Amino acid sequence: MINMLHLVLVEAPLELIPLSIATQPIIQMIAKKRGKKPTDMLLDISLHYKAMKYLPKRHKRGRPDIVHRFLIESLGSPFNKMGLLKTYIHTINDEIIEMRQDLRIPKNYNRFIGLMEQLLIEGAVPKDEPLMWIFKGSLQQLIERIKPEIIILMHEKGEYMNVMELAEKISRFKNSMILVGGFPHGDFEKEIFELSNIRVSIYDEPLETGIVVSRILCGLELKVASHLKLGKQ
Repeated sequence: MINMLHLVLVEAPLELIPLSIATQPIIQMIAKKRGKKPTDMLLDISLHYKAMKYLPKRHKRGRPDIVHRFLIESLGSPFNKMGLLKTYIHTINDEIIEMRQDLRIPKNYNRFIGLMEQLLIEGAVPKDEPLMWIFKGSLQQLIERIKPEIIILMHEKGEYMNVMELAEKISRFKNSMILVGGFPHGDFEKEIFELSNIRVSIYDEPLETGIVVSRILCGLELKVASHLKLGKQ
């Protein structure tokens, strides 16, 4: 039987505009239009492309849309509704965002952006009874707290498994963790590779994050359904 799975979006391109580019004309213009401080807005390559050329690792930054789809796929999944999934975001700045299983992410992208900006500024939303909050620690510290029996890193050059084989492997552990890359280009940082026990591929080419997550969760849902069916016989 599958127990708890901790699903982490790793190196997610979610951050407020860095102070180092806050004075760039395009950012100043958008901030004025929105009536916000530049450093209170999410970095978004679709809006801030010209300013981002001054940032290190810019190929891995400024894609909050990837986070949006990840959360819609994971939190809206039947597997999460079964109470078997805990979802986390590990940002490119090594912050951890935790969320309750009953959190409903806005489908509207502009509302989602506003929610993420509020979270990164205030540390939790809503303040009185948070549905989402920033964990004061690194990915390493999150792993030390959860103590998963296995940490699986999804990578196109890992050991090939179809989604049912992956679900079968996960089902052998009471407490497991899957790391999925959240960046649009490039590869994981060395320390991420070192944190995992095994690398697994469900396809021999890179796939979009949302597709990887949906396939993994579908396999797990089928595994649970199969277990329940056998239990009734």
